[in-house]
Amino acid sequence: MKIELNRIDDNYLFELTNQRGHKIILDNTSEDDPQGVSPMESVLMALAGCSSIDMVSILKKQKQEITSFSADVEGERVKVDEAKPFRNIHVIFKLEGEIDGKKANRAAELSFEKYCSVSKSLDPQIKVTWEVLVNGTSTK
Repeated sequence: MKIELNRIDDNYLFELTNQRGHKIILDNTSEDDPQGVSPMESVLMALAGCSSIDMVSILKKQKQEITSFSADVEGERVKVDEAKPFRNIHVIFKLEGEIDGKKANRAAELSFEKYCSVSKSLDPQIKVTWEVLVNGTSTK
């Protein structure tokens, strides 16, 4: 896996390209009028994407009919020396369709405990929690 980063203005705006040519734009969001996501926002995006891919894959194998899938991710940061890493990350998965709530909950559990490489790459001190809503109802 390889990523290329190019600075595209005279400040903090960067374009990152993967080996297949797909791009994202990163910026320093503490500056005025940022033109991209912050690196820390991209971590939350990566976690949401990775765990969502796992969940959809698991649920499709179980013949669950997903008509809508979304997730909200919120990260709480803490100052450590000069850095501000995440302390806690909470993910809320929102699924609609003919889905067994227990299966959806188990899919999330498997993602975070076994499959999600992004989650596994985070510092173990970061507490990652999640909840699953199926058709508006909590699965726990």
